[in-house]
Amino acid sequence: MDRELEAAILELLSRRARTSTICPSEAAREVGASTGQEWRDLMEPARRAARRLVARGAVEILQGGRVVDPSTVRGPIRIRRSPGATSGEG
Repeated sequence: MDRELEAAILELLSRRARTSTICPSEAAREVGASTGQEWRDLMEPARRAARRLVARGAVEILQGGRVVDPSTVRGPIRIRRSPGATSGEG
């Protein structure tokens, strides 16, 4: 499930403009639809997947339009590709 969420985040971002963002719920919904799981149950796993991708340098986590520390952020977040990341990273 973890790898599926990471792949979904990267795939969703690859379909958007370089500076566009996604909500973790988009990845949760996509994976939920393909696995039959309730997307709300996948929200925290999707946030964890985003944090792993941050650690690899593939994405950034934003809140209020600013890059934030994924280990301390609380509340709604957005995810975007890191400036130096290629679309296939992950």
